[in-house]
Amino acid sequence: MTEDARFEDGGEAPLYLGALDDEDLGVLAALVQDAVFPITEMAWRPKARQFAILLNRFRWEDAPNAKARNRPVERVQSVLSVENVLRVASQGIDRADKDVILSLLSVTFEPAEDGTGHVVLTLAGDGGIRLEVEALDVTLRDVTRPYEAPSGKIPDHDA
Repeated sequence: MTEDARFEDGGEAPLYLGALDDEDLGVLAALVQDAVFPITEMAWRPKARQFAILLNRFRWEDAPNAKARNRPVERVQSVLSVENVLRVASQGIDRADKDVILSLLSVTFEPAEDGTGHVVLTLAGDGGIRLEVEALDVTLRDVTRPYEAPSGKIPDHDA
């Protein structure tokens, strides 16, 4: 029987980060690149004006340590939450197929007037989610202990 990794093993605490501008969002985007999640783990709460995803993100921040220490690379479940959401639109996603697993490639912000704009989640396979927001407010929070990445590999877009 194998035991899940612990944050202490990597000498790090769970991530809990926020983004209120494009520079901050770039940091979050780098951390969630190649995250995977079942389509059923997306939720939009219109009354709360919140869109959230429970995703399994690759621990990019730990990958160099894992290679150096010759230990497995890890993933961790995290919640990516976007506040101030007015509308949600998607493209290239069959929301009726509850078995589909999505892969997040990037998160960007397209500013409009007066701080409004769109948070764009680009997915593998030409899919995407576009969130119209009143203001940029995105958080990323790790909610489980890290676990060994099932593939055992670092995601590679050249393969």
